[in-house]
Amino acid sequence: MSDTPELFDRLRRFPDVEAPNLFAVDAADRLILDEAADALAAAPAGTVVVIGDHYGALTAGVALVHGIAGVRVHQDPLTGELALANNARELGFSDAFTSHGLDEELLSGARVVLMQLPRSLAELAEIAQLIALHADPAVRVYAGGRDKHITPAMNKVLGESFSDVSASRGRQKSRVLKASEPKTDVAITFPMTERLDEFDLDVVAHGAVFAGASLDIGTRLLLENLGKIAVDPLSDVIDLGCGSGILAAAIARKFPDVHVIATDQSSAAVASALATATANGVGDRVSGLRDDAVSSLPSASADLVLLNPPFHVGAAVHTGGALKMFEAAGRVLRPGGELWTVHNAHLGYREPLKAAVGPSEAMAKNAKFIVMKSVKPS
Repeated sequence: MSDTPELFDRLRRFPDVEAPNLFAVDAADRLILDEAADALAAAPAGTVVVIGDHYGALTAGVALVHGIAGVRVHQDPLTGELALANNARELGFSDAFTSHGLDEELLSGARVVLMQLPRSLAELAEIAQLIALHADPAVRVYAGGRDKHITPAMNKVLGESFSDVSASRGRQKSRVLKASEPKTDVAITFPMTERLDEFDLDVVAHGAVFAGASLDIGTRLLLENLGKIAVDPLSDVIDLGCGSGILAAAIARKFPDVHVIATDQSSAAVASALATATANGVGDRVSGLRDDAVSSLPSASADLVLLNPPFHVGAAVHTGGALKMFEAAGRVLRPGGELWTVHNAHLGYREPLKAAVGPSEAMAKNAKFIVMKSVKPS
């Protein structure tokens, strides 16, 4: 790929956060394409799958450099899917691929799978299980990432679904794990379910969901303080960045007359939140929405927004995602509505919350996290 730098120079992250330290392509993208070059050259039409393409670099390389059409692509984040679509229109390869969920349709008969290694071992395990179950027995998997994010545990996870797992030589602080010979006795173990006895909740989660089916400490603090919410009237609630849907299920159970929209840009999160709602008997009052910061919802349509915002954009520590979500919450809240946010106390979000929503005050805190209530002026 070193002879086509202009291809990657034209890729953008939009509509995801764009900043000088955030890039649409990395060295792992280039190395994956190079390591898979021979396999791609021999792949029959319609047998190439791309998983976890951040912003379209892998799909662009397959389509434009290798001239392959009929590529099937799965990207869990909606922002990645939209960025690929935008880049494809700009570079002229929209007809070369189709987008899919993480399922049999994506992987049936696949001979070559290119993927960016996810940060979560659970997500990698779910992907590996599905490839082994649905792909062609001759499938070859090329899973790459930055050295600082690759661990020996990833080899072990791939080894649970494939008999042959090896690593490429490193280049530009990147490496590719290669897997082949899918095992015939692989069982699908996702989504996973955990019981939170102290909150009387069952949590269901696919592998790509942050914290899986467990309860992260930030969400725990917000969950412990839901009893302080006194919005009146309260009928329309949004769980923004819903993850596994713990907050959506809990607020629906606490207030029997509310309807909750569990929304996230992650397809795995939305599916998990709906499953969690059903597991807790509130599936009829929780709906799922895969969206980029509730951009498709009308203004002034919610009484309450619950939010545990991310402090990463991809692998980079960046507050852009949280600030975007604050602004989105301010837009969708009705006058007098409230945003309840839990975040790392050191991030100092009081002023951004005040600017995006309205007067903000701390409602609870511990050694690491703080719960803020922000009220939209009437």
